[in-house]
Order: sequence, then structure tokens, then C-alpha cells
Amino acid sequence: MSTRDLPFIVPFDGSFSIADSATAPTEKIPGKKALEKQLADCVSQISELQRKLYADDRYGVLLIFQAMDAAGKDGTIRAVMSGVNPAGCQVSSFKSPSDKELEHDWLWRTTRELPERGRIGIFNRSYYEEVLAVRVHPAYLANQRLPEHSPEHSQQEIWQQRFDSIRDHEKHLSRNGTVVLKFWLNVSKDEQKRRFLKRLTTPEKHWKFSNSDLSTRSRWDDYMQAYESLLNETSTEHAPWFAIPADDKRYMRLCVAQNVLQALNALPLRYPEKNPEEIALFDEHITQLNNEN
Repeated sequence: MSTRDLPFIVPFDGSFSIADSATAPTEKIPGKKALEKQLADCVSQISELQRKLYADDRYGVLLIFQAMDAAGKDGTIRAVMSGVNPAGCQVSSFKSPSDKELEHDWLWRTTRELPERGRIGIFNRSYYEEVLAVRVHPAYLANQRLPEHSPEHSQQEIWQQRFDSIRDHEKHLSRNGTVVLKFWLNVSKDEQKRRFLKRLTTPEKHWKFSNSDLSTRSRWDDYMQAYESLLNETSTEHAPWFAIPADDKRYMRLCVAQNVLQALNALPLRYPEKNPEEIALFDEHITQLNNEN
């Protein structure tokens, strides 16, 4: 299967429209238990392929998750990667940059966390915040001390330069064996409201709610405009975006898992083989082990 044939892929021609993108399943889906069984089957296969990925040691996999608050990034990462050997994957979360991170270019902090060959790396938010949150709140640019930034400098030029950098960065990763898959969990504003209210009225969920959540929600349209721009600018053959309907969590998790599984299945993974000279010594090794006291 070609990359462009994977479900929910954002087209590479800049034609994606958030207004036309589904936030809920558009067809009848199986019940809760059937969805959970399908997810468990996918996770089991991903786990086996991750072992093969590690043994093959030629490719790395980078999964990027972006979404509005309460869309389900954490739960999806946990559900899809639950059966994978912890030694073979790593999760990195990115919030507001630290003073040290601001002393470097904006790709520096995420580049440091890229997965090694043989491993699956997960970015919970990523360098895409630089054309998302920073675009919605351009005052953040002042903290980055960009040499070219001034009140007269076109902000549109800054975003376009960053899109260029992202495309170049991801193309470089692809050329060097890192498979990049990017998931935008597309939750509706109504569903986000329902989840926020549940967090506010359920004591054990209070910790999930932040006062800033409502501030971000108040800029919903601005965020959707920024998302539509970045999705159209940076969905490519070598680093595709997937707009996953996120109003139904079980369905969303299964869709993510299926896309990860298909991408792994498409890799020419193989277990390393011993050469004939090494294999010729196996009988000797077996005898030596069996003769141990």
C-alpha cells in the first residue's frame, strides 16, 4: 500500500479543509468490545514488528501527536504503545521552552529527542507548536530573540520560513531511515466542552484541567486556521499527516494503531542472519553448553 492510500491521510496538494474533516466516524462502527479486540490485535502485531525493527537496526520511527486540549493524546499514546517493549520506544513531551532551550534554534530541543535506529519515538506535541501556538500568540517570538525579527518584519514570512525548515528537516530524517508519521486528533468543539465539564465535575479528573484550557478554547477559530495551514504545508509523501476523528476515543485509538501497523508492515524489516562460518560453530557451542557442570 502506498503512503497516500493510508486512511485519513491529509492530501499532499494543499487541498485539506478542516470544515470538511470528520471529527466522528462517518460510517457504522463495531461496538465497544469489538473495537477493543481489534486494537489489542493491532498492538500485538505492532509489538512483534517493533522487535523486528530493533533487531534490523536500520530504521527508526517517529510518531508525532498534535491536538487541542482533551482530544486524547495521552490516552492514545498509552493505548497504542501499551504492548511495546519499553526498551524499544520513548515518549517525549514538549511544553513551554525553558531558558536553555530558548538559547538554541527552535528545532534543537526536539532534535535531541529523536529516536535511535531500531526504536519508536513518540512526540506528545512537537516542533509544530512553533507554527501553531506561537502563530496564535506571536508575542512568544520576542522570547526567541530572532535576529531578523522586528515589528516591520512580516510574520507571514516567519511562518513560511518555518514550514520550509520543517519540510527540509523531515525530508532529511526520511532520507536517513526515520519513518515520520504525524497524527492530528481532530476533536470537535462540542466534544471538548463535554470532556472539560467531566473534568470539572469529577474529583479524580480535576488534575487534568488547567485554567489556561479555557483561554486556549476561546481562540478556537484561530487555532483551527493555524492547524489547517500547517497540515496543508507539511503533509508530504515522506512525512504524512493523518486527520483522525477524535470524538470517539476507542475508534480514534484503533485508527492510529492501524496506520502505525500498516507503516511498519511496509518496511523491509528482517532479522539479522548469521554467516555460514558462524552457523558451522553452533554444534560446537551446543556441545559446550550441554557439557557444563
